[in-house]
Amino acid sequence: MNKKLFDILPVGFETRIYGSTDIQIHDICIDSRLIDEGALYAAFKGNVVDGHDFIDDAIRRGARCIVCEYASNKMDGITYIECEDVRGFIGALAHAFFGYVTKDLQLIGVTGTNGKTTVATLLYQLLSALGYTCGLISTVENIIGKDVVPATHTTPDVISLHKLIVKMKEAGCDYVFMEVSSHAAHQKRIAGLIFAGAVFTNLTLDHLDYHGTMLNYIHAKKMFFDGLPKSAFALVNADDKNGQVMLQNTQARKLTYGVKTMADYKVKIIENSIHGLHLRINDSEAHFRMIGAFNAYNIAAVFGVACELGIEKDEVLALMSGLRGAEGRFDQVVSPDGSKFAIVDYAHTPDALENVLQTVKEIKAEGTGIIVVVGCGGDRDKTKRPLMGSVACDYGEIAIFTSDNPRSEDPEAILDDMESTLDANQRKKMIRISDRKAAIKTAVMMAKRGDIIVVAGKGHENYQEIKGEKFPFDDKLILNEYLG
Repeated sequence: MNKKLFDILPVGFETRIYGSTDIQIHDICIDSRLIDEGALYAAFKGNVVDGHDFIDDAIRRGARCIVCEYASNKMDGITYIECEDVRGFIGALAHAFFGYVTKDLQLIGVTGTNGKTTVATLLYQLLSALGYTCGLISTVENIIGKDVVPATHTTPDVISLHKLIVKMKEAGCDYVFMEVSSHAAHQKRIAGLIFAGAVFTNLTLDHLDYHGTMLNYIHAKKMFFDGLPKSAFALVNADDKNGQVMLQNTQARKLTYGVKTMADYKVKIIENSIHGLHLRINDSEAHFRMIGAFNAYNIAAVFGVACELGIEKDEVLALMSGLRGAEGRFDQVVSPDGSKFAIVDYAHTPDALENVLQTVKEIKAEGTGIIVVVGCGGDRDKTKRPLMGSVACDYGEIAIFTSDNPRSEDPEAILDDMESTLDANQRKKMIRISDRKAAIKTAVMMAKRGDIIVVAGKGHENYQEIKGEKFPFDDKLILNEYLG
């Protein structure tokens, strides 16, 4: 792909240009190692690495244009564009370079602490079932039509994201549903993209290792809504106080969904059982296979988006009743004789864990117990660790604290943090087994007939990250092994 630089320069950015803009750009790169002849190199400042340190390397490899905040030594024959907002500028430039790809399809973004993957996946499943060709960009996987592409980040970097959406357009996708993480919004990985709609699920304690404060975390989510065009819709959870915050400055059409308060898409839970949810959404009723009050919110969000996309509501409800949602979200594993029951869930925040455990408490048989196996990730937000430990002990008859993805940290130190604020009654329920496989085995051995085992934190992940290496590990496979 070749484009003349002059033709793709975005407007609305303060820039200083040195050199000719009458040059052909072959590609856009933010990694100097991927540069080839005729490419444009964007120097991003990161938390660990500064792209400005690799400008000379990019030029040696063939870069003809450099976009940066500053260039100390300018070389003859190279075009330099200095800009304070390099990330935003590159997003807008990339959208032009790749042919304004989001103008030719409907792009829907989903943000929030919990529920992003489920909502995006349900939307993909629903519109695919209606006969549309769809794309999915999620924590679990990226899908182009029916072809699965492994996901490495919730939201890819700005160039990789544009290239992925180009592939989706080329595959004939009518809709693309994507998770928008707070990191992605803050780092402007979605810059330049034109969204047809946005969903806000909820906001609870998470990612403070990156954002520092809850206010910064809220602001990062809000940046997504602030950037929506007038042509888009913004659908937010009315039961979360931050929903209205998301709508404060958006130009998009404002819509709400909720269970507890009045909303454009109002849900009432008629029944919540082991067999699924019976819901009334506005003036229609339907039964859904998914379990738990938290999934009532996810279903309402999906219903709202589908209606805003012009899908007939009865058709939406009929198809949604058969959908199961994303992998690793309330996945059930049952022993062959049906005596023991386990749930694997990605819940890795205090709020998500409490939602899962509250649901289990509501659906379990009288006289049976809950055994919780839970850990916390290393090199991530430490403030949520004691909260996770407390929630597990509050709901579980037995709470086994174990390793999640310890990364560079000592697993025992993470368990110390989880245990740090437990009271005497909570400590009586707590067992420490840092080996995750041994912890799951212990839970299965301790479970009595009818008890429900909840293994939380990793969900769909089929690995465990320890000291920079990823080792094969799948909670569901381990449960199947010990449940027989």
